Amino acid sequence: MSVFNVELKKVVDDSYDIEMGYRLEDQLVEDLETGLLGKIRKFAVITDSNVLDLYAKPISEKLSKAGFKVELFVFPAGEKSKTRQTKAKIEDAMLEKGFRRDCAVIAIGGGVVTDLAGFLAGTYGRGVPFINYATTLLAAADASVGGKTAVDTYIHTGLVHLDTPLATNLIGLFNQPRKVYIDIAAWKTLPKRQMASGMAETIKHACLASREMFEFIEENLDDIMSFQKFACEYIAENNCKIKYDVVMKDERESGLREVLNLGHTVGRAIETVSDYRLLHGEALSIGMAAMVLLSARLGYMSEEEAERVTKLYERVGLPTRIPDYIDREALVKKLYTDKKVRDGKLRFVIEKGIGDVVEFAPNVYAKPIEESLAREIIMEL
Repeated sequence: MSVFNVELKKVVDDSYDIEMGYRLEDQLVEDLETGLLGKIRKFAVITDSNVLDLYAKPISEKLSKAGFKVELFVFPAGEKSKTRQTKAKIEDAMLEKGFRRDCAVIAIGGGVVTDLAGFLAGTYGRGVPFINYATTLLAAADASVGGKTAVDTYIHTGLVHLDTPLATNLIGLFNQPRKVYIDIAAWKTLPKRQMASGMAETIKHACLASREMFEFIEENLDDIMSFQKFACEYIAENNCKIKYDVVMKDERESGLREVLNLGHTVGRAIETVSDYRLLHGEALSIGMAAMVLLSARLGYMSEEEAERVTKLYERVGLPTRIPDYIDREALVKKLYTDKKVRDGKLRFVIEKGIGDVVEFAPNVYAKPIEESLAREIIMEL
């Protein structure tokens, strides 16, 4: 018997720039012309039906005029499209169009687009470069830093409208983009409901890491929602900074990075049990309301602080109560599909005051919670 050791020590630099500004289409083209992706001249532009005419087509036309070969790949907008089936359809279409390993992916859209396209880029041809062009506040807050890409999984019943959500974001990989563009001008094209949804992740970031940012949002919410330049630039920059400070210390989610899941244990469960009638940010808002109620119950924040968080979400126009059409017991069961579950036990990231989270032991940021207490919190909402 013999042993052959395959030594594969690697030093990888996955650094990239996040450019924040207004109308960044020309900057994207210029960056590609000056070698952002080396000699690559063939691009698969992946987008959804909402963003197609607003941004994806105009950017694709600019790239074509600059001499690049561009093909558009479009899927129906919405979380229900973030599946392995959608990914496979786009991959098949790319193969039919002759895309091989000498291409790159440009994702233009919100979080669903960047999640799906980043996952696809990580597996297509065993990995091709990709760029994110974020057109929503939610994507700017949640998808610009960290490299987490994934799809949702469904149990297929054979009847399209009866497909059951099985798990969210559990099939995917860590894959860093070559560059991210946050086009703040695009926020003005968002319906009010979508803009509010994006604010849910922004407030969450403030809750977990920056009391100063939380107070800024309290004081300048009207300016943010009316797209005042100083206010929008502040939240765009601080969203990236807070997430970067976490991801830099824990890129692969071995401990600290779990804090970014604040409010998501209940939030993600509500999102799927609602059959995506609720947007991600709307579900997260309810999840944050549940989390601060739990935190106050456990003595990690005061009732006044918990109410302050809930009131800020309500000022944005987000829900903080579970809709009547959601089955509470089904919701409790759905909590067990959360990725933080260990050995069959529910685990919650819990806020400490405003602007911090609880570290329960060195590098341990999620606490096991009995189902009975989780059910009690859910019934109160």
